[in-house]
Amino acid sequence: MNQSTSSIKPLSVCTPNRRQALARFGMGLGAIGLADLLSREASGQESTRQSGLPGTAKNVIWLFMQGGPSHLETFDPKPELAKQSGKLLPQEFRKYDLAQINTADAKVLGPQFAFQQQGDSGLEISSLFPELGKQADQLAVIRSCYHELFIHGSALTMMHTGTQLLGHPSAGSWITYGLGSETDSLPSYIAMTNSFFRNGTATFSSGYLPAVYQGTYLRTKGMPIQNLGRPQGLSVENQQILLNQIRQWNTRHRDKRPGDSRLDARIANYELAFRMQTAAPELIDLSQETEATQKLYGLDQGPTENFGKMCLMARRMVERGVRYVHLVDGDWDAHGGVKGNHTTRAKAVDKPIAGLLADLQQRGLLGETLVVWSGEFGRTPIMQGGDGRDHHPYGFSVWLAGGGIQGGKAIGATDDFGFNAVEDRFHVNDLHATMLSLLGLDHEALTYLFEGRERRLTDVGGSNDLSARLVRQ
Repeated sequence: MNQSTSSIKPLSVCTPNRRQALARFGMGLGAIGLADLLSREASGQESTRQSGLPGTAKNVIWLFMQGGPSHLETFDPKPELAKQSGKLLPQEFRKYDLAQINTADAKVLGPQFAFQQQGDSGLEISSLFPELGKQADQLAVIRSCYHELFIHGSALTMMHTGTQLLGHPSAGSWITYGLGSETDSLPSYIAMTNSFFRNGTATFSSGYLPAVYQGTYLRTKGMPIQNLGRPQGLSVENQQILLNQIRQWNTRHRDKRPGDSRLDARIANYELAFRMQTAAPELIDLSQETEATQKLYGLDQGPTENFGKMCLMARRMVERGVRYVHLVDGDWDAHGGVKGNHTTRAKAVDKPIAGLLADLQQRGLLGETLVVWSGEFGRTPIMQGGDGRDHHPYGFSVWLAGGGIQGGKAIGATDDFGFNAVEDRFHVNDLHATMLSLLGLDHEALTYLFEGRERRLTDVGGSNDLSARLVRQ
């Protein structure tokens, strides 16, 4: 790939400019809003959009199915696997010496759900997703994603950061670093879960990037962000008077020290936290939504209420300028009873996800919002404990929708047993490169100098060659 001449300038370790210094020294909860301040300066020669790339999207919603949903039960139909169910895995696959897969005496487990052609495109989708199937023409399913990591922790780290090494920035942090923020009153990167984050805050960490690009965990009940509430007994008016006085002191102190931008960061922190006290509770107040909209997301039904609320808030976030939203559903880790596990999990997310896509479409937001669905890996074609499947990273499915892409298609393929990605193999680094490309960012140019090397989300790999096939013509 030819790198654009307007490549992104990494934050330097010496002689930082104002934007760099602000990012480096921004600390604490209020620092999450500095992206707003920085983005207003990230223009002209510091623009991060690269020529020659699609640039069809400006926001991302990543729907992450934690635990590893089976591609064989969701988006990768395997009729041959059904025919061979209960038989030993063919010899051609038993030659592999794999960490968690005993292929020597492994028996095939056929797909537990039927697949049906959906939409005008005829895209085959599992019967697990009757509502999502109605949105088939919006989905571009990549059936050939892969990496090499079996363990949840390292696989999650790979999916979120592009490497199995700890301490690296998440995709959301890289994207907000590259594009900045569009909101004055909310964080530019928000994460939510209806369960738990297996890797804790590392799931949405800014790693070695400045803390301003850290994802913010938003609660779906009570005060959405910890330590944000106004101190008891302090009125809005008195708080504003206090902040005005603090600003005067900080400004006077800053003016005597023109080379120290830490004070600009401090001023911005106070002001953002004040704005968030109003904006964050308003964000999660879903009573403003019509009854029809709430039903669209399944808020009127027990199994779908929780994830439906998260999906509805995700739509409200992108409306309000939040750049990157990360929603985590758990837990799809079906070592036993894959049919029961996936039935329960799919029932919780099917209607909310379909509702999200439909709602974004009818509001004119889907064209600029890239929606990504994945887990950290797939599941084995062989049985575990009779009716379960083990972890399997060698071939699994992800899908993308919105953001200007052409849906109603399947790209890539695994073999007849769903064991290996064999056609248009698509590494996680390629997924990240493609996401950046759809946002108009060159994955080779989006770098940050750390420990003497220019680092990037795609490490030393990644290709955005698939982008052109995804973009709506």
